[in-house]
Amino acid sequence: MSRIRYRRLVAFALVAGIGLTSAACSSSDKKDDNGGSKASSSSAGTPLDPKTKVTISVDCMPPTTKKPERKQWLDDIAEFHKTYPNVTINSKDTFPCEDTDKFTAQLQGSSETDVFYSYVTDLNQVLDAGQAADITDYVNDKTVPNLKDIDPNVLAILKDGGKLYGLPTTNYSMGLIYNRKIFKDAGLDPDKPPTTWDEIRTDAKVIQDKLGSKGIHGFFEYGAGNQGGWHLTSALYGAGNSVVSEDGTKAAFNGPEATSILQTIHDMRWVDNSMPASAGKEWGESQKAMGAGQIGMYLAAPDDIQLMVQQYGANFNDLGMAPIPGGKTSLMGGNDYFFKKSDSPDQIKAGIAWINFKFLTLKKGQFNYARNKADGIPVGLPQPFFFTGQSKATDTADKTQYATVPVANYKSYVDAQVPVKGEPPNAQKLYTVLDTVMSGVLSNKGADIGKLLSAAETQANQLLAAGQ
Repeated sequence: MSRIRYRRLVAFALVAGIGLTSAACSSSDKKDDNGGSKASSSSAGTPLDPKTKVTISVDCMPPTTKKPERKQWLDDIAEFHKTYPNVTINSKDTFPCEDTDKFTAQLQGSSETDVFYSYVTDLNQVLDAGQAADITDYVNDKTVPNLKDIDPNVLAILKDGGKLYGLPTTNYSMGLIYNRKIFKDAGLDPDKPPTTWDEIRTDAKVIQDKLGSKGIHGFFEYGAGNQGGWHLTSALYGAGNSVVSEDGTKAAFNGPEATSILQTIHDMRWVDNSMPASAGKEWGESQKAMGAGQIGMYLAAPDDIQLMVQQYGANFNDLGMAPIPGGKTSLMGGNDYFFKKSDSPDQIKAGIAWINFKFLTLKKGQFNYARNKADGIPVGLPQPFFFTGQSKATDTADKTQYATVPVANYKSYVDAQVPVKGEPPNAQKLYTVLDTVMSGVLSNKGADIGKLLSAAETQANQLLAAGQ
């Protein structure tokens, strides 16, 4: 995941350890050529024996400033111990959960915890550092009972060469956040949000025509700060496109879909005047404007909803979410846990058991919605959102039962469950390149979209060829 602000929001601190005993290895362990421990394929796939005594260190426990979340973490460890009384979990104080520079240093120094938090876009960095244990043989429907209902596209981002290296804990996929109150005030149906760029343009113009005199704009877009490039990538994914070739060596964004999307954005800005006169330059501008009831729509991830309520005065009842325009694929980000290469088989099994309990079991851990409601944690937001099938149905029913936010406002987004896709390689540098395209369209009425895309394509190809 690349969004700096998302990293700040989900970064939980950890407090000092729970338990001090040393890690114990199974007597049947054997070392592989890279210094890690291996279990036979037959034993790796069996759940941890509750009698096994083992210690694991785990980072990303909520800080004391997040009292309900921290209390829940401690309560969950106590509950986990009822099944695994001999597993000691040493929780580490690492605020934020991942600081980019510290994370890199930890990988280089092999100082990360036994089970360590990361963003789903970190796999290549972790593998390049040689720090990820291959957990393929350890993960099955016995060790992770809901495995069959975890979106395979989410798991794919944690795989390399067919091998699995991590398990997801939270995720987001991009969509369209819209202001239901503004839609209603403009005479639009808030239960039928736009799903294509043509529909967005039409609705944005209606909002502008009806409410523009009150300082309300139909749509908002960024043109700087890597936000413009990130949004353009999201829009292209929605159209079923990629930003780079499948092998990651060449730019693939210069095509008719990009031209069409950019032309629509240009026309909203310069023909319909349904966008602010100045393009957004820094993250937070769209959330602040939406919270103040000044814009009707913008591309975003669902965690923006809670942020706008908590920081910018929005009301949950006024905010809705629809799938990404086009609905072919959606840019995905989120968090996961990796397992240190030097972990023993029992440590890997214990880590999987803990992650399964805390993050992947319905009605337990993060999915204990009755507890979340009692503790004042919002229930009903469409995140995490990695379950499919029966698990998705059960999760949706549970969220609805204990909802403290209007679940129906996100129905079109949830029902669509657009297939997710990870960020392109060299994402941040590519976003910087694509910023120039978005900025050109938003700041220049006479912008030549073809030339902007061609120039960005040349720049991106140079970047990719250099391996930067």
